[in-house]
Amino acid sequence: MSNRDQADGAAGEPTHVVTCFLLRQDHGGDLVLLARRSDRVRTYRGAWGAISGYVEPGVSPLEQAYQEISEETGLARVDVALLREGEPLPFRDEAIEQDWVVHPFLFQALRPDAAQRDWEAHEFAWTPPTAVAGLTTVPKLAEALARVYPPTDPAGS
Repeated sequence: MSNRDQADGAAGEPTHVVTCFLLRQDHGGDLVLLARRSDRVRTYRGAWGAISGYVEPGVSPLEQAYQEISEETGLARVDVALLREGEPLPFRDEAIEQDWVVHPFLFQALRPDAAQRDWEAHEFAWTPPTAVAGLTTVPKLAEALARVYPPTDPAGS
């Protein structure tokens, strides 16, 4: 979650974030890129997540998604292709008393081996989508993935 790693929603307002799943299909099946969150981030340290970030004021979730991918993986817009945008996923994390709205996206990674992690991730792993539910993840990661994968409807409708 670049630029800042803190919840900034106004009192009573949910914090909007993007969650970007990068997909590669060159190892005998589909794999998604997961990032294990570093100890330097504010929330969900050590948990697996996708490429994510707070939606900045005045920025659309899609534009924020491209920005987060660039900042957290070094991949430019030309290095990924949007496959699907999922329905936003609202939820409350009672443990930290925070309301969230997750905007999930699925992108084809056109240069998956060029992805480089930044300070927000302790490590990257290309993982079968079916394995996500069995990992220790940020809240609702499997549900967010289910909203965009499989990419059967590229228009997202």
